[in-house]
Amino acid sequence: MSDTSHAGAGPSHRAVEIGTALAMIAFGALVIAGSLHVGIGWGAEGPKSGFFPFYLGVAIIAASAVNVVAAYGQDPRTIFAEWSQLASVLSVVIPTTIYVFAVPWAGIYVSSLILIAVFMVWLGRYRVGMAAAVSIGVTVATYLMFEKWFLVPLPKGPIEDWLGL
Repeated sequence: MSDTSHAGAGPSHRAVEIGTALAMIAFGALVIAGSLHVGIGWGAEGPKSGFFPFYLGVAIIAASAVNVVAAYGQDPRTIFAEWSQLASVLSVVIPTTIYVFAVPWAGIYVSSLILIAVFMVWLGRYRVGMAAAVSIGVTVATYLMFEKWFLVPLPKGPIEDWLGL
């Protein structure tokens, strides 16, 4: 490991590893709880629907526990990433999260059009005309591919309904 890994300010690699492992342990516990709710035993037709997810949850918890133990052996001064690097990641994660929550309300086509245009103008520094052309083109191509050629309906919102799509 180089000396630059200790130079900047940011969360330690060990703290991120432990935090991620603890989050995965919580996820594994949630999987196990859901599996127990639907049943993990054997029925007349074979394993109940919670059988495989239960053991998957157990494996997730076991692997995450190993990661927690391994993380305690790491140097606590080694940083995972500098705060400015994490801010760059959040500049993509936050709009994408908003996009995911907007799709059920606005439809996938309008949401995708806005997301592509925003990313192109904000992060890519493209001009608005270029961003509009690309985002509209990608959205129309996606619509034609899924709705017309593959006959796979995707979530639509009020604007798609208004346009009769």
